[in-house]
Amino acid sequence: MRPAAFFIAVDPIPAGAEPSRPGRFRVSIAGMKRFALLPLALVAFAAPLAAQQPDRCAAGVTSAKDAASGGIVRDLVVNGEDQRLVLLSPPAPRATLLMLPGGTGKLDIRCDGTFGHPDNFLVRTRALWLARGYAVLLPDAAGNRTLRGRRSTPAYGQTVRALVAFAKEHIDRPVILMGTSQGSIAALNGAATLRDGEIAALVLTESVSRLGGSGETVFDAHPEAVNVPVLVVANADDACFVAPPQDAPKIVASLTQSPSAQLLSLSGGVLKSKPCGSLSPHGYYRIEDQAVAAIAHWIDARLK
Repeated sequence: MRPAAFFIAVDPIPAGAEPSRPGRFRVSIAGMKRFALLPLALVAFAAPLAAQQPDRCAAGVTSAKDAASGGIVRDLVVNGEDQRLVLLSPPAPRATLLMLPGGTGKLDIRCDGTFGHPDNFLVRTRALWLARGYAVLLPDAAGNRTLRGRRSTPAYGQTVRALVAFAKEHIDRPVILMGTSQGSIAALNGAATLRDGEIAALVLTESVSRLGGSGETVFDAHPEAVNVPVLVVANADDACFVAPPQDAPKIVASLTQSPSAQLLSLSGGVLKSKPCGSLSPHGYYRIEDQAVAAIAHWIDARLK
């Protein structure tokens, strides 16, 4: 891995300061004059500009589960909001999977790389993806507030843009967006925003296709604008009322500009949580190996 070229030094944010409080640093084009000796590539056309937060997490992941990956935890400010993320990678990754979880989006990523909310399918399977040669980038909820109702917005599309830029700056490999449940809205929005070759493919799993508490679905994220290959995964045993498997063909049909939109049907799983919870067929609970293997087979074919 190599350091992120778009990081710039800023004054520390006081411990406990909230995004709207005085004392948070500000960046403007005019203010960049102080950094005139930096290569122009560090600041040119950064949209949105993502800056590293000082005096927060140390660089290395120390949790026993992930330390072998040589992972890092970073705090950024993207679109004026705190954005913590963890990046894990095998020695020679084939690609980076930018994983966008569902629910509120809150993972509670700690400085040692552990998760306060570890049950999400994408979080649970990170070791499986690393073993298959993929790097994994998992972002926490922007601003440490719920992402419900925000994932289909243009602003969140730009947040995904910044996360993709971060991934590419650290690992010079293709980036694939992967969303699950509500996170599929964010992944699809990112793919609809990034139409100039920034990403290689899109994977949507158990996608929210019917209105619920968040007030948005994948159909609000402009699927007609996506121009990369897409895999839509649906579990026939998913009983989540906002992500019925029978809607998966409609999602595929909405991807009118994708050069290849395919449906992958799975079945099985154990219900331990609520039907829309992570520990259920909706989250591929107890069929994680089967789900990862099937998705990885499709991704592998796209990278050949």
